[in-house]
Amino acid sequence: MEIWQAVVLGLVQGLTEFLPVSSSGHLAFIQGLMGLNDGQINLLLFNILLHVGTLVAVCAVFWRDIIDLFKKPFKTLLYLIVATIPAGIVGLLFMDWSESLTSSGYIGILLASFFTLTAVLLFVTELVAKRRDKQKELPLGWRTTVPMGLAQAVAALFPGLSRSGSTICAGVLAGGRSEDLSRFSFLMSIPVILGSFAVSLVKGAVNGDLSASVSAMGADAGWCIALGFIVAAVSGLFAIKVMIAAIRNANYKWFSLYLVLLAVTCIVLHCTGHL
Repeated sequence: MEIWQAVVLGLVQGLTEFLPVSSSGHLAFIQGLMGLNDGQINLLLFNILLHVGTLVAVCAVFWRDIIDLFKKPFKTLLYLIVATIPAGIVGLLFMDWSESLTSSGYIGILLASFFTLTAVLLFVTELVAKRRDKQKELPLGWRTTVPMGLAQAVAALFPGLSRSGSTICAGVLAGGRSEDLSRFSFLMSIPVILGSFAVSLVKGAVNGDLSASVSAMGADAGWCIALGFIVAAVSGLFAIKVMIAAIRNANYKWFSLYLVLLAVTCIVLHCTGHL
C-alpha cells in the first residue's frame, strides 16, 4: 500500500461511516479498484484502525451523550445494550463469511445489489418521515430501539447495506422521533466498532493475520496507518454534521440517487473486468 492510498481510504471511511451509504461497501469498492482486495493483500489491521478513527469522531461529537448513558435511571444505556446484542451475535457467528464477500469474484454485483437496497430504504424513509404527523412520533423506547438493533445486525452482514441508513429507516418506520433516532444511531456505532476492534484484534493476533497485515502494507506501514487514522477521524467529524442535518430535515433523496448511480457504476466495472 502506498501513502496516497491510505489517505484516500481514510477519507472514504470517515465520510461514509456515518452517512447512509455504507462504509464497508465503499471500502470494498475503492480497495477493489486499487487492487487491494484480491485475497493476497491482508488489510485487517489497517481497516480496524480506520474504524477506530471514526470512533474518535463520534466520541468527540457525542461525549455528553456518552456520559449521560451512565446517569440514572440508565434507560438509554439499557436500550443501547439490548440493541447491540443482535449485531454482536451476528458478528461472532458470521464475521468470516461476511468478510469473504469482499474478495468474491462477484463483489461488483453484490455491491450494486446492496447499494440499490440501501437507496430504496432511504427513499422509503424520507417518504414516511415527511408524511408523518410529528405529534404522533414516539419517544425513544423499546418499540424503536429493538427494530434498530435488528436492522444493524442485518446491515453488518452485507457490504453495501448501510448501517446508519438501515437503523434510521427501522426507527422511522417504527414511529420514532428523528432527533432521538439520529443520536441513538450514532451511539449504536460505538459498541459495534469497539466489539469489532476487540474481536478482530484478538483473532488476528492468534492466527497471525496482524503481522501479515503489517508486512503486506510494506515499508510505509506506519505512515499509512497514522495518516489513514487521522484522515478518517477528521472526515468523520464532517460526515456526522452532514448526517445530523439530513436526519433533521428527513432529506435522504440525494443519498438515494448517489447510491443508484454508484450501483450502476459497480455493474459496469464488473462487466468490464475492473471490479
